[in-house]
Amino acid sequence: MGSGKTSVGSVLGRRWDVALRDTDEDVEDTAGTTIADIFLHRGEEEFRRLEHEAVERALVEHDGILALGGGAVLHEDTQAELAAYARGGGIVTFLDVSIEYAAPRVGLGEARPLLMGDPYQRWRDIMDARRPVYEAVSTMRTLTDGMTPQEVAREIERRLRVAARDKARAQQAARGHAHGHGHGH
Repeated sequence: MGSGKTSVGSVLGRRWDVALRDTDEDVEDTAGTTIADIFLHRGEEEFRRLEHEAVERALVEHDGILALGGGAVLHEDTQAELAAYARGGGIVTFLDVSIEYAAPRVGLGEARPLLMGDPYQRWRDIMDARRPVYEAVSTMRTLTDGMTPQEVAREIERRLRVAARDKARAQQAARGHAHGHGHGH
């Protein structure tokens, strides 16, 4: 929450000329109501079920940037699907943010069902619980504190270029090593 998923995804989508799809929007479209209303009238378990189905569909149907709701990765099947996506060469980016930067973006007093009560403490509790999962499912972590969506997008692009260069060098080294064997060297 408050990391800039939608804003950064929009910037990257424009830069790469691909569509951004947000699974929170997919859930609301499927349910015909808001996420807050789903939590209130149907419960978190039903929301998580709808959320998982939205992620599962999007991973199959969407060929662009996908923004997942903050709790989507808590579902074990979603974790497995993201791991398979990453093994296939997909990039899963964890946009990390501290509460100091998330609070003004999230509007900790607004209609966020998971932040009822003391929103600052709830946010900390949620992040403490989710952080290990975010780190486990992601292939890249980017701290967004103090950065504009454009700056975060440029940092992601820079890191993707470095990763591609490193992969190409490793492949070249492996080919060179493979050709060196068996020649009596």
